[in-house]
Amino acid sequence: MVEETSIVKQTPQRKMSLRWKWALGSAVGVFLIFILFAIFVNAAFSNELLRHERQQMQQSATVIAQRLAPLDSDQLDNASIEQRLRVHGDDFSEGTTDPIAMNVSRPDYTITFFTKAGKQIYPTKQSNLKISQPNKTYFFFKGKFLNLRVQLVRQEVIVNQDGQKIGYLLIENNLTAFHQIFQRIYLIVALLIAIGLTLIAIFGYWWSALLLQPVADIQKVVDHLKEDPQAPDRVEIPAHFHDELSSLAELVNDMLNRMQRFILQQHQFVEDVSHELRTPVAIVKGHMELLNRWGKDDPKILAESIAVSLTEMKRMEGLVQEMLDLTRADQVELTFTDGDTDVQEVIHAVHNNFQMIYPDFTFGLEDDLEGPTIVNMSRDHLEQILIILSDNAVKYSRERKEVHFAVSSAGPSVMLAVQDFGEGINPEDAARVFDRFYRVDKARSRKQGGNGLGLSIAQKLIEGYGGHIELESVLGQGSIFRITLPIKTKRINK
Repeated sequence: MVEETSIVKQTPQRKMSLRWKWALGSAVGVFLIFILFAIFVNAAFSNELLRHERQQMQQSATVIAQRLAPLDSDQLDNASIEQRLRVHGDDFSEGTTDPIAMNVSRPDYTITFFTKAGKQIYPTKQSNLKISQPNKTYFFFKGKFLNLRVQLVRQEVIVNQDGQKIGYLLIENNLTAFHQIFQRIYLIVALLIAIGLTLIAIFGYWWSALLLQPVADIQKVVDHLKEDPQAPDRVEIPAHFHDELSSLAELVNDMLNRMQRFILQQHQFVEDVSHELRTPVAIVKGHMELLNRWGKDDPKILAESIAVSLTEMKRMEGLVQEMLDLTRADQVELTFTDGDTDVQEVIHAVHNNFQMIYPDFTFGLEDDLEGPTIVNMSRDHLEQILIILSDNAVKYSRERKEVHFAVSSAGPSVMLAVQDFGEGINPEDAARVFDRFYRVDKARSRKQGGNGLGLSIAQKLIEGYGGHIELESVLGQGSIFRITLPIKTKRINK
């Protein structure tokens, strides 16, 4: 037994819904944007704070050096330094109101004085730094890894009033306030990120659920159609909101309509074939049983049964071919998407052919086209349509053997007509003449070999190419079949 293989590639079970992917993707995207923004703001803010701290250190070092300028190198000692750093009776290290002195008295400042020989003489706080970069402000890093902290260092040369170097000044700024500010900022940023990611994830999930509702509707409809392929369910499309998902829903609805139409056509085909083949099969079976019982010994009965069986088999062959033609006509918009056919040339060819086949008939042609007129249609199909209509006109025109063809154009359409002057059709039959297997005169149609499918095939072909066919008939006076087809290209010979 041959294993059934699906033409659809099986995909593994999904582990995360598109909604969650959308929500998490939105959260990650916003997180990355927020981080980049936070880094930018942090860098700008920290640079501004450090610039301000650097400026204050430089100003403090300059003022202190100026206050010590009146001293000579041998006068640079603890007592002289303390004396010179007193401003308006205030002590440098204890609550001075001098702005510069207030800066250098900060708890995160360490001030050290050195002689010009490099000997430390006045430490306000103990320092392990040595004089290496006079008149420079630079960064110095303490600690390792997570405990790594940055501080500012300013080294200043002390010059007396005679321009002679008498010593050095070193100011260390541990940036305690700076680090405290940024610790608070980092905490606030972390809280904002956590809250923001939560809100963005919730909003993203809700928004994705709203946007993907058409997809959920499609899935719901498809799941229902798995259980009942003929269910009328369709994806609902918003009337005042149209986007790519709405277009997808329209495509799905169109696909479902086509699928159900093909299923109906398949069922109709099977039912029609089984119904129409029942009679000829029964006739052949009856004659074969007759021959099997006793008829084979009677040459007359044998010849008659064989003739009838061959006739019915030929009819079955024609019926099957017409059913296949009808099925192809139902799918013409899919199988024949492009073709250039000159209507004028085809109608002239069919007119000439029928003149030769039926010399006892009069065939007229009224051509009002200015030149070759092209329609998007297979030439074989257009010929088949005209032959079906012409053949019917000949069959039902026994008294007045006359058939007229006409072709003209009006705007974007070309119009063809086939007229006979035969029996005509009453209004009740005219309304059903394009139905499958419908015969106006069943006995006569069967005698003439008709299966009642010709007009159905013609209608399906015409509608498949975007055209239209209609019937005008008066009982006892004849019928006119009018065809309208859209023009693809119109060329006028000059």
